[in-house]
This record gives sequence, structure tokens and C-alpha cells, in this order.
Amino acid sequence: MRIGELSRRTGVSARSLRYYEEQGLLASSRSGAGQRHYSDGAVQRVSLIRQLFDAGMSSRVIATVLPCVDVPGDLDVAEETFTAMMRERDRIDADIAHLIETRDALDVLIRANSRHRAELSTPPEPVTPPP
Repeated sequence: MRIGELSRRTGVSARSLRYYEEQGLLASSRSGAGQRHYSDGAVQRVSLIRQLFDAGMSSRVIATVLPCVDVPGDLDVAEETFTAMMRERDRIDADIAHLIETRDALDVLIRANSRHRAELSTPPEPVTPPP
């Protein structure tokens, strides 16, 4: 199938499909006129690539994971893929911890600002002169 058909069948833009190909995530053959042609299996491959992107993986990491799909019976490839996925999970956990710290710091500032706003909106008590 041509790139337009793959795009329609997967919901992924032709630009993204070309990017996947540039990154070595997706393969095509070329016609004599230079048009890309994809196998029917490309639909499943693009779906998997989207799942991996949605899981927060970069194209570089996805390139290390896909060989597990391409060579499913190779224990070394499976181990490398597992290691890559665990590294990504650790990276995501670190990102989450950092975001929680950032949110907590922002909460401190929000509370301080709330107190300041309350002080500004409360008119001062009039001072009565001594008799």
C-alpha cells in the first residue's frame, strides 16, 4: 500500500510515517517512480510504534525495543528490550518524582500568595485616638 493508504488506515499522518522511516522504525520499498510502498503488516507496526510513543518512549528507545518484535525468539534481544523498557520506566519514575517536587514547591507559593491576597483584601482596622 502507498503512504496515503497507510496514513488513512492508521490515523497517522504521512509526515509521521516518513519520520518513522527516517528513524528506522518502519520500512518501505520504493517503486520505480520513487513512491513508498508498505506491506499489510505495516498497519500493525505503526500501531505498535504509536503505543510505544504513547508510553513516553523516544524514537531512539523505540528503535531498541522493536527488534524484540522482529526477532521474537532471540533471548538476547528479549533481554535487551526488557532492559531498555526498565530504563524508560525508571526515567519516567524520576520525571514523576521531579514533577511532584515541583508541584509541592508551587503549592507553597500558592499558599503564600493566598495569604497575601487575603491580607490585601482585608481593610485595616481604624485606629481610634486615645481619649
